Amino acid sequence: MTEDSKFDIPETLGRLSDSVASKVLTPSVVNGSPLPQTTLISNSTAPPDDSARWNAEEVRALAEEAMERFAKERPTASDAWLAPRLHYTLRLTRAEATDSGLWNFIALRVAPDYVRWRWGQEKDGRAVVGQAARFSGRWDIQCFSRLWWAAELFRDGEDYRPVVAASSNQDVLNTALRLDMNHHRPSAQALVELLEKGTVRTGRDVNGLVKAAGAAGSTLIYEVIAPDEPRDYDALQQWIDAAESDPVWNPNSLPQGPVDGSVPFRSVQRLAEWFENLFETAPVRGKGTEEATDRAINP
Repeated sequence: MTEDSKFDIPETLGRLSDSVASKVLTPSVVNGSPLPQTTLISNSTAPPDDSARWNAEEVRALAEEAMERFAKERPTASDAWLAPRLHYTLRLTRAEATDSGLWNFIALRVAPDYVRWRWGQEKDGRAVVGQAARFSGRWDIQCFSRLWWAAELFRDGEDYRPVVAASSNQDVLNTALRLDMNHHRPSAQALVELLEKGTVRTGRDVNGLVKAAGAAGSTLIYEVIAPDEPRDYDALQQWIDAAESDPVWNPNSLPQGPVDGSVPFRSVQRLAEWFENLFETAPVRGKGTEEATDRAINP
């Protein structure tokens, strides 16, 4: 643990503005010096209401469990475990999840030691993160925001299993996550299906596929080829309102997300087939070499 873990953990989540975050994230802090706790506390604001979903202790418990559970593995392995449970615990609308102040608060007030553990490199006894954006940055780069959005974009209604498959591949999180195609639910599920089939395996495969898919069409075209069903926003709100009565996350089994509608199976299959055909001709560096090796090992 770093000195940041000695912080007084707040009872509830709040907001911390981008301007304050940028001031405290000096080069020395990014390189491992403790965060200025007094400044962070005095500039934090309270949550918008007293809902149980703003319970900071549960988010803190998630971070601690992830660090302990994956202590002997690469920190990247924690992403697939943490993403669905963070989404289940932080019951947000998409509009609420665009608030960078919330993610700044979590990274700087609730679990800065997790950010250092997940993204830091040990140097002279300190965890050097290297990028201030892991604490406070764009939604697909910030440590906690990227995981929440991965769960939101890749879940199939209440089913978080596709989130685990997507978050297990760093190139999905680093490249595919920010693409508009994944805001179209059948496109996101089609990518997951190719991952699970083993059609797309390596980071190069993922990058090659998303580039080919991006060049071949737009979200509008995907919606024509593979239409989606409208989400049930009443069901989503009921799930959000149930934060206080629902059980807390389980470390060994996946929770259940909002029952706001599954992705149409036929649309996913149609896009998966199209993406697979695109991938066959996609320029993927080293693809031919890997296939020849597979044939030699498994004739």
